[in-house]
Order: sequence, then C-alpha cells, then structure tokens
Amino acid sequence: MIRLIMWVALIAAIVWFIKRLLNPPAKKTRAQAPEVAAAPMVRCAQCGVHLLRDRALSQDQQWYCSEAHRLEGPAARDR
Repeated sequence: MIRLIMWVALIAAIVWFIKRLLNPPAKKTRAQAPEVAAAPMVRCAQCGVHLLRDRALSQDQQWYCSEAHRLEGPAARDR
C-alpha cells in the first residue's frame, strides 16, 4: 500500500514539474501607486515649525502656525 502511495506521489510530482516547465507562472507586476501631489509646506516665522500652507496664517510675506505667533511677529534668529 505504501508503495502505491509513493508511486502516485512521484507521478504527481513529475506531472506538476513538467507543467511548470511548459507553462511558467506569469510574472507578478506590482501595481503602480498613484502619485499624490505634495502639498506646499511653509515654516512658522516665530517657532520654525513646518506646516501646510493652507493651514498657515500669513502677514507681511511671513507665515505663522497660530494666531498667537502671528501677533508676536517673527522671532530673532541669532543662530
């Protein structure tokens, strides 16, 4: 009985191997990720944090992250 199972397994493996040689599996192509347009970023003139331009507040060609920083004005950069 074990001999019969061994022969069936051997024949199945040979058939599978021959099919694989004759018809190789199709190469998997990676789906291209859609390109997302990067949103413009600006830097707060007071604290230096970067944020999206549509969320920033502007005054005198300066960008600020909050109303409090806009009222304080630009920080002195001594570095």
